Amino acid sequence: MLIYGLIALGALFRIVSHLSGFEIFPPNFAPIGAMALFGGFYLPRKMSIVMPLAAMFISDLVIGFYSLPVMFSVYISFILINFIGQALRQKKNTVLTFGGVISSSVLFFLVTNFAVWAIPNSMYSHNFQGLLASYIAGLPFLKFTLAGDLFFNGLFFTAYALGSQKKFLRAF
Repeated sequence: MLIYGLIALGALFRIVSHLSGFEIFPPNFAPIGAMALFGGFYLPRKMSIVMPLAAMFISDLVIGFYSLPVMFSVYISFILINFIGQALRQKKNTVLTFGGVISSSVLFFLVTNFAVWAIPNSMYSHNFQGLLASYIAGLPFLKFTLAGDLFFNGLFFTAYALGSQKKFLRAF
């Protein structure tokens, strides 16, 4: 049930954000990356990969599809972020988790901006200067990605930790 709720939350959050013209939340401030990392930590492996991808696909059906190579890079990024969560599964501590969150945001930034640069007919020249321009243009999105990942990972990991405590559960 938790998994379906997170899929719905992720999809709904993206849909509302996009349909509002990013008036409510800025671009890339979304729970999907956090779902991928958190899922890698705590959920069965297959479900932890399916969960963020299902939320992305459902929301993409509503929002609309765009450049397939760039979309592919977004989906691949979330799979790689999930692998970070899986790698940290055995070494759960706050410092490594925080490092995983930061690494996830940077990985998403690097992979997706590389894809924007690499696609045919890109607005960026296919040389080092064009790649650098793509990364520079993506910096505002990195800020929002990082803010969203920090917020939603904080929310998910805190909720999980509180929910795991028997005293907390008995209070309800």
